[in-house]
Amino acid sequence: MTSDAIVVGAGPNGLAAAVALARQGLSVTVLEAADTIGGGTRTSELTLPGLLHDHCAAVHPMAVASPFLRSLALERHGLEWRYPEIDLAHPLDRGPAAVLRRSLDRTSGDLGEDGEAWRRLFAPLSQHYDSLAGELMAPPLHLPRHPPALARFGLLAPRTATAVADRWRTPQARALFAGVAAHALRPLASPGSAAIALMLVAAAHRHGWPVAHGGSQAVTNALAARLTELGGTVETGVRVRSLAELPPSRVTLLDVAPRAAVALCGDRLPARTRRAYARWAHGPAAFKVDMAVEGGVPWRDEACRRAGTVHLGGTLEEVAHAEQAIARGRMPERPFVLVSQQYLADPVRSAGDVHPVWAYAHVPHGYTGDATEAVIGRLERFAPGVRERVTAVVSTSAAQLETYNANYIGGDILTGANTMTQMVLRPRAALDPYDTGIPGVFLCSAATPPGPGVHGMCGYHAARSALRHLGLPRPPLHRP
Repeated sequence: MTSDAIVVGAGPNGLAAAVALARQGLSVTVLEAADTIGGGTRTSELTLPGLLHDHCAAVHPMAVASPFLRSLALERHGLEWRYPEIDLAHPLDRGPAAVLRRSLDRTSGDLGEDGEAWRRLFAPLSQHYDSLAGELMAPPLHLPRHPPALARFGLLAPRTATAVADRWRTPQARALFAGVAAHALRPLASPGSAAIALMLVAAAHRHGWPVAHGGSQAVTNALAARLTELGGTVETGVRVRSLAELPPSRVTLLDVAPRAAVALCGDRLPARTRRAYARWAHGPAAFKVDMAVEGGVPWRDEACRRAGTVHLGGTLEEVAHAEQAIARGRMPERPFVLVSQQYLADPVRSAGDVHPVWAYAHVPHGYTGDATEAVIGRLERFAPGVRERVTAVVSTSAAQLETYNANYIGGDILTGANTMTQMVLRPRAALDPYDTGIPGVFLCSAATPPGPGVHGMCGYHAARSALRHLGLPRPPLHRP
């Protein structure tokens, strides 16, 4: 049986593309190499029976605000967002931890003398976040619907994270912003490094940083259920090595990294596209450590005990030093470590008094060492005695991340380095960045606009390009 559309890869973007196509009446088949769907958005019992660990994506400020995901009413398919009491805490050696809450008033109040400056920056960004997200999650070439919001952001986004942080004087405010900026896995002193931090903080003040009830797999399952409802199908355990292996279809969408697209498309790929995809650069990596912790992490700072996410990076200067080192291919003695305690908002992930703790360190691209001790050491610095509470550990190296998900080349979980060029011209300079140059074949991975994050917008926009190619109406963003 043939399908109108074939989608290679069942990550969030592949599934989003499939749903967008199926909503317009196309028959769709999704082919996934792994035995389970979801890409980085999966959940399983990694350490001990009964403990649910997210494999990669863990906290979802982009998903809860995604225009496409919100249009699908995925709550009808079991997706439920859960919110921690505190969205983010960033402990320091001296003084209280910096705290990011959904409430802008409470966050500003906690930041003392820097509270008013924090409010001045983030009040307009968070107030107009949904309009801004709609602009920034669209392809680069589009007619803006909210020029004032886009212009306000455009004045700040090209700046360095360190320059933006200079408006604050306390170590707490500066470290809080630096830790969020580190999510981009690029030096904090590089142009444009402020952009992702501005969006993530604004998202926190508008929607919060929620987790999915039962694990991030719930996002994947809800998308798959919506696809099934629309008549689409998903086949797992099917590894596609060439377009020639695919059954006939009117359009093909590839949820793969650009280099993988070169291998899949072979000589059919135009030379210009081939050169651009081959040049696509991958950035620093993650080294993931999942732990079963009896009684939870004994944080020294009380705010960390109530925070869904904890950044272990120290001061702004320490975070900047660590991110600069990994960008240059050196493993820092004290890497930036991101910790998630999803069970605080979603207790079903725990087994009695044993809780799953999710963490990863930023490491150089292709890092071959073992960063397990570095991660636990960072935890011990801010939570003395945690080592004695850890009853099971599972580490996932950069190489193992690539084996787990072929898009994570060299352990790069963002599917591409966040350089200024690649942030603007992803994956190549083209009027339609999703078009591979092969008639009817489109790229829909996180290497396309608007980039990484569990939001499905790369898949949605690639589907719109495919529908344009077919001369069919393009799906609007509205609730069913």
